[in-house]
Amino acid sequence: MEAPNSMSEFVAALEQRGWLKRISEEVDPYLEVTALADPVMKATGPALLFEKVKGASCPLAINLFGSPERMALALGVEDLEEIPTRLRSLMEMDLPEGLWSKLLAALPKLKELKAFGPKRVKSAPCQEVVLEGEAASLDLLPIITCWPGDAGPFITLPQVITADPESGRQNVGMYRMQRFDAHSTGMHWHRHKGGAAHYRKARELGQKLPVAVALGGPPATTYAASAPLPDMLEEFMFSGFLMRRPLELVKTVSSDLLVPATADVVLEGYVDPAEPLKTEGPFGDHNGYYSLADDYPVFHITHITHRRDYLYPTTIVGIPPMEDFWLGLATERLFLPLLQSVLPEVVDYHMPAEGVFHNLVFVAIKKEYPGQAFKVMNAMWGTGQMMFAKVIVVVDHDVDVQNPPRAWWEALAHIDPQRDVMFTKGPADELDHATQTPVLHSKMGIDGTRKIPGEGHTRPWPERIEMTPAVQEAALAKLKAWGLLPQ
Repeated sequence: MEAPNSMSEFVAALEQRGWLKRISEEVDPYLEVTALADPVMKATGPALLFEKVKGASCPLAINLFGSPERMALALGVEDLEEIPTRLRSLMEMDLPEGLWSKLLAALPKLKELKAFGPKRVKSAPCQEVVLEGEAASLDLLPIITCWPGDAGPFITLPQVITADPESGRQNVGMYRMQRFDAHSTGMHWHRHKGGAAHYRKARELGQKLPVAVALGGPPATTYAASAPLPDMLEEFMFSGFLMRRPLELVKTVSSDLLVPATADVVLEGYVDPAEPLKTEGPFGDHNGYYSLADDYPVFHITHITHRRDYLYPTTIVGIPPMEDFWLGLATERLFLPLLQSVLPEVVDYHMPAEGVFHNLVFVAIKKEYPGQAFKVMNAMWGTGQMMFAKVIVVVDHDVDVQNPPRAWWEALAHIDPQRDVMFTKGPADELDHATQTPVLHSKMGIDGTRKIPGEGHTRPWPERIEMTPAVQEAALAKLKAWGLLPQ
């Protein structure tokens, strides 16, 4: 199965499978789209294509990535587990051992990844229409106001493209963008992100930073913009790896930045570090609370290019589970082989919806020596964006961490709180409103594994209650025959 090459291809594939619902009745981008989409997302309902949006000249698509099946289709696989299997095959070679940074430094050099490096083209569908000056207006787009307390309409599913002012190496990130007026938005760059690093360097050099924002295009590029990739692995190369073919890129009309050729819309412009910051927010965020207003750079739009027939992809975030949970689940599955390359004792891990990515992580390990659970916690807090994890719960290898109630039951049954709970400090996500100090908080690790000699537990450890497999299998067959269980 091939990954879709554009958002319109993705929509057509979703519709063919019965995973998309077209809505012909006009809807209002102010709150109504959210009110309609939120219950559908929480019920793992279909993608929605609103064909008529008040005040806009194009359809609006939402909940495109709202299930494991749709995420798999977006990335061109039958099952998301196919991709970590590919990554494992890449890593069955002599890689540097030890430090995570050495492993990540080796990734771009791997032959298969290099084979899917981007391909530059001279003309592209995303530039069928070119608008500049006053005509390059955000009024073209059905930008939604998600929640009643939001400071205004927000672009929520962008691929924000910048380049290092010295090396020219591009970064693609997904940062919300509050519409200030028809020609400017906020640029919500957290200090830990790649776009923010480019902004700081441009400020040091005393120059403006060109910015391009792609909307739509191959769904793999939208996903890649959300993925916590290491700095040395470019998002567009990773997109090509996911799609199993090079991603076609075209130069923007106003700068040297390269954007996906099949994007639906591209906003082009700049951020001027010499310009005063502007208040952005509040915004109803993925943790289910409004993130507070703060000062951020301003993105000035000079050009807009788009396909003749284009759509506007968007999403909403809020009290979980939402569409972003499924984007996060894809990251969880794809990055398991990288985590296991550094921590081979890790069998699986899971970030449940209730933890909104950084608040809770379950980890199952093959335990072999005292203190191993604490070693795993510390290593994970030192690994990429896992540094934001607030609570890490480690359990034994035979615990299904994809089943949070079961994982909690196992962990809580096995802990002595004084012995098995560890506290430390480290960086916090900027959206964490509970921190005592901004972007710095305490972290808790819970060792929910069975205790072994050397860990202060001298009594025998009890066995879990389980039925004899043959007896259970025969009983289930009878229950199905009696109509008490589905066949």
